[in-house]
Amino acid sequence: MNYPKLHNAMWPGLVGKGGDEPDAEPPISLDRMLELTAGAEVDGQKFDGIDYFLFHPHTDPDASDGELKTIADKIASYGFSVGSLVAPVWPGTVGDSAMGDDEQQQKFLTAVEKACHIAKVFNDHGVRKYGVIRIDSATGPETWAEEPKAGTARIAETFRKAAQIAADHGERLAAEGEICWAGMHSWKDMLDLLEAVGMPESLGFQCDLAHTYLYLMGYNAPEHALLQDGYSEEEFFAAYKTMTDALRPWTIDFHVAQNDGTVHGTGSHDKTGKHCPADDPNGKVDIVKCSGYWLEGAKDRGIEHICWDGCMFPNAMLETPETWNTILKSMIDVRDTHGWDS
Repeated sequence: MNYPKLHNAMWPGLVGKGGDEPDAEPPISLDRMLELTAGAEVDGQKFDGIDYFLFHPHTDPDASDGELKTIADKIASYGFSVGSLVAPVWPGTVGDSAMGDDEQQQKFLTAVEKACHIAKVFNDHGVRKYGVIRIDSATGPETWAEEPKAGTARIAETFRKAAQIAADHGERLAAEGEICWAGMHSWKDMLDLLEAVGMPESLGFQCDLAHTYLYLMGYNAPEHALLQDGYSEEEFFAAYKTMTDALRPWTIDFHVAQNDGTVHGTGSHDKTGKHCPADDPNGKVDIVKCSGYWLEGAKDRGIEHICWDGCMFPNAMLETPETWNTILKSMIDVRDTHGWDS
């Protein structure tokens, strides 16, 4: 099996890092994240590429084409491809709330435009041949809860405009399901939003195994819980099938991850599904088995790679080579079980 290609995310070196919060650690540079990724090897197999966050300190979203080509050369020098890109849609980066007023909405759309431009530079360079551009609603669920229908309608309007920008650039957007994002904080609200956008050819779902586990438990949306504490294995997989049957047809980007059933936040990042090491003894997710539910039909949906996401790992864990070998082994196991030939 040579597909899906195996990627490592660069944003764990940035998410929850920096800032003035007492628990925040310093960011890890792009150069170091590339070195750590390149150093991983399991039985002669290595990572095929990276997924990439389009903001400082790894990337200036207003970098010149020449500067972007230099970054592409650096990534390619490791033998890596670039897959999915993360648009800087959040307040304090380029964008702002997808649920906000017209000025905020325009900032969000500008972030998507900049991401599409960078994608084109990477595509023309040749370092990027597949992948999507990731977005979310860039606002918390508390505000949305004040007027849920209006909130979802406004986010859907913003996402439709963003999806049209992406389509005009030959790109697809993937909305990340995560309990800390308005209108995307439960499996049912995520499905309602995707259906409200109604542009499956241009905007789909990005699944993360850690975040979608918390969908089952109804964090931030108890009314949509599919499981209760103390569930049996049979109950778990019945619930998992309900969730994946609903969201899998929309899924165009996939993150391998582990979660111990708790929420976590560091630095300025809101609490969300806690990413754990792939072999965490408290992990609630059977990574290989659960991946199969999402990867069924993946080739037909245009998925060509999968990515590990361990954002908000402590820096000491990220700097440990064995961390990456364990992650890579899990991803190889996923591909060996659920992969396909080109």
